[in-house]
Amino acid sequence: MFTAPEKCFLFFVLALLGSRPMAAYPPAKQVSQKQAVSFDLLIVNATVVTMDPARRIIEKGTIGVRGDTIVFVGTDTDFVAQARKGHSAGQTIDAEGALVLPGFINGHTHAAMTLLRGLHDDVTLDEWLRKYIFPAEAKNVTEDFVRWGTRLGAAEMIRGGVTTFADMYYFEDVVAAETKAAGMRGVLGETLLDFPAPDNKTNAAMLEYAGKYLERWQSDKLIHAAVAPHSIYTCSKQTLQASAALARNYRAPILIHVAEMKKELDDSLKQNGATPVRYLDKLGILGPDVLAAHCIFVDADDRKILADRQVGCVHNPSSNMMLASGVAPVVEERAAGVAVGLGTDGPAGSNNDLDLMEEMDLAAKLQKITKVDPRALDAKSVVEMATIEGARALHMEKEIGSLEPGKKADIILISLDEPNAVPMYDVYAQLAYALKGSDVQTVVIGGRVVMRDRKLLTLNEPEILAKAREYKKKIAASLNMD
Repeated sequence: MFTAPEKCFLFFVLALLGSRPMAAYPPAKQVSQKQAVSFDLLIVNATVVTMDPARRIIEKGTIGVRGDTIVFVGTDTDFVAQARKGHSAGQTIDAEGALVLPGFINGHTHAAMTLLRGLHDDVTLDEWLRKYIFPAEAKNVTEDFVRWGTRLGAAEMIRGGVTTFADMYYFEDVVAAETKAAGMRGVLGETLLDFPAPDNKTNAAMLEYAGKYLERWQSDKLIHAAVAPHSIYTCSKQTLQASAALARNYRAPILIHVAEMKKELDDSLKQNGATPVRYLDKLGILGPDVLAAHCIFVDADDRKILADRQVGCVHNPSSNMMLASGVAPVVEERAAGVAVGLGTDGPAGSNNDLDLMEEMDLAAKLQKITKVDPRALDAKSVVEMATIEGARALHMEKEIGSLEPGKKADIILISLDEPNAVPMYDVYAQLAYALKGSDVQTVVIGGRVVMRDRKLLTLNEPEILAKAREYKKKIAASLNMD
């Protein structure tokens, strides 16, 4: 007779056989003590922080991967021993001395802006955008700029355990190509504006480019091409509605900045007679395909609309603090049923790095201090926001965000063999408040090892760093900063 874990494993194999060609896998009856169980990747001796519905933490667990999918997460030592006895594995990673988690999800960034890192800090968002960033981008952003900036951003994110990111920028087709080459998963939005952008000078050209971009990346395993109308303060009613219509024609995500600053709220109340959320809802923009960045100035009615429309929100604590934009009501948003993820925002002026573990720490502490309550947002909640809740915000919780059979094999190993990692009494507290992005040692995305023992395998890091230094000189010269 089979034990309960064996039955679970057999049930999953049968489920796979129902959706794959019969020749792809051996018949279920071959999964026995006498027959081999094949894996492309096996992670053993793992302390697995699953982030599954029960939030199980498995000591001495095993994760089995076939193709790009997790096929086994084990808890029964006898069954694991039986599977190992006859198994074959393309690769085996011994995770002893590490925490194993689902990859982190950076829900909002502008990756290529790594090349503008530190260009001009300590100003308001409106001033930063209009006086510094938009002019700098107009003079410097080309396909080549985006290519190298995305490579630099991908290297930084992989090193910090990010396996999926949502991006809004220009030449997004290049961002997609570089993201795929790096082996990362991306929800990547082509930006639309009501003034000339670096890649397209007219609104019609922007829409045409976005349509071709969506067409090219349909059904890709790693890339989710999206449309990104920048905001209500840079896009007219017509642009917002045309962007949404284009995205929905391709069943693509819509990425947009929402209620990011007080000026945006005040201007919307004056010009539209409604808050940014209610204005977007009136236009028919909001829906379960929308990812809204920031969501700071949202009242109780706004939060209800966001929840009812199943809009995902992304909290960017470093950015909001650095630009003094305000504090998002994360606790209230979560209580209202809004899926809230975490993001770094762009690595220039609004946040000069792409470290999502830092965002976990800051997100919790920002809510605690503003509410004068140390219980306001706890460690477990911010780890959820970086993983499974981040996946919900991106409307991808069926694919990523937790370590469960049937989900994509996006897996990270975080070393516990560091001075800041010991002793450990509570896993979630250690992740939120003690461990750092630099403690990530191995990263797997879609079953592919993209960093092992802190060595990047899909990116030429020395070449990327050298190119970034070249771009610094070029950009500084273009702005007469030398």
